[in-house]
Amino acid sequence: MGNNVRVRFAPSPTGALHIGGVRTALYNYLFAKQQGGKFLLRIEDTDQTRYTEGAEDYILEALKWCGMTPDEGVGAGGEYGPYRQSERKPMYKDYALKLIEAGHAYYAFDTSEDLEKMREDLKKQGNPAPQYNAITRQYMKNSTSLPTDEVERRLAANEPYVVRLKVPRSEEVKINDVVRGWVTFQSKQLDDKVLLKTDGMPTYHLANVVDDYLMKITHVIRGEEWLPSTPTHVLLYKYFGWEEQMPTFAHLPLILKPNGKGKLSKRDGDKLGMPVFPIDWVGATAEDSFKGFREMGFFPGAVINFLSLLGWSPEGDQELLTKEDLIQAFDLNRINKSGARFDYDKAKWFNQQYIKSTDDTELAAMIEPLFAAAGYDTSKYDFSVVARLLKERVVFMTDFVEQGYYLFEELKSYDEKTIRKKWKPENRAKFEILSADLAGLGSFTAEEIEKAVKAFMEANSLGFGQVLPILRVGLTGTMQGPPIFEMMELMGQEFVKERMGVVFDTFDAQHAAK
Repeated sequence: MGNNVRVRFAPSPTGALHIGGVRTALYNYLFAKQQGGKFLLRIEDTDQTRYTEGAEDYILEALKWCGMTPDEGVGAGGEYGPYRQSERKPMYKDYALKLIEAGHAYYAFDTSEDLEKMREDLKKQGNPAPQYNAITRQYMKNSTSLPTDEVERRLAANEPYVVRLKVPRSEEVKINDVVRGWVTFQSKQLDDKVLLKTDGMPTYHLANVVDDYLMKITHVIRGEEWLPSTPTHVLLYKYFGWEEQMPTFAHLPLILKPNGKGKLSKRDGDKLGMPVFPIDWVGATAEDSFKGFREMGFFPGAVINFLSLLGWSPEGDQELLTKEDLIQAFDLNRINKSGARFDYDKAKWFNQQYIKSTDDTELAAMIEPLFAAAGYDTSKYDFSVVARLLKERVVFMTDFVEQGYYLFEELKSYDEKTIRKKWKPENRAKFEILSADLAGLGSFTAEEIEKAVKAFMEANSLGFGQVLPILRVGLTGTMQGPPIFEMMELMGQEFVKERMGVVFDTFDAQHAAK
């Protein structure tokens, strides 16, 4: 395969890109890179009634954030463009006419009323799934049932028509799918799919096959919902005479709801309080607007790592994999057939691990803008130190601001349980001495602060459990957080002096209120 491998991600610009679509893009991307091939982005906008303004830009931004830059296609260019199907419209009719000339397709002049009557009649006859097929086409209004002169008259009069594929009545269509093995379909179960609509736009089936052929796509990696359409595509390759150029198919398993029951939907995010889109989508209404992984505070690498394991597994038991690791390990043959449960807790775990393992300087460049956006004066601190001290206990990037607010503003609250348990008003005079000792240190480093605190405890016969909780809650408001002495060094001597100077009255008041 090697450099000849060409795969495409071909979304429709109908709204936000669901996380399942991102996984499809990811598997195409990883396979292309692993094989030294090309990853294309094609926009399939043949259904103009469902076109949504801003959706294409959203797709491009989402792929960019995820680190999946197309080698070719929309936004990247290439020798096989244009890469928007709406811009390729004229050519599709020519291909549809070639099929008609070869006897593999036909004109159909049926009105919507004709089609509805056909369906209702078949239902009355006990057919629960009526189709336009080899049987029904015999009495419908099309170029296989109407006299030739009648067909010519209708065409000359510019009567509306569609072009349908002429599916044989009894033929076996076999597909050797990389994920599912050999899959067999009977043509009698297929309908005569519309290939060209009345507005001259192709349907997915025609445009998909023509474009894949012309763009020299070698592998079609897509969701399993497209498997039932694949026999139609195989017949098209056969009727066009392109069987030798037909791509290899790989149909991916579903991403399931967190409980494992049913396909993960875009509404599950709202219901379960989790993102199911890569980045925020702002729709026309609140109901059509969705939160994204990016805005929730996820690392793109963590999202990619998490998604890669929803339906695929590498050799061995390693879970934390960089994009480079994934490219090296990816193998289509290791994709699972069964659906993969969307475990949001696992996604959060991945994000936590990525944050922890990120270099402090790199992380500082990411979090400083978050604090600045919250209105804080970021010039006060070395943010590589802020990153190092806070990153062990955060899950989302947004947690840095939520958990580190006390570095910039007055405390919003104090851990009342700790105050009730640890604060003794009779020891206030001693803690005021400690505050004065800290204010008088010549070198305000973590090491010197620790020495001063230990000397204070020894001089006043107090243990760590009596002193450190008071220091921590007094400075940060909570018992959670980084090592207290390092945090104090970061805060600085003047800041610690000011904060310690106001907390004792609060502690006395809360202790008295118990």
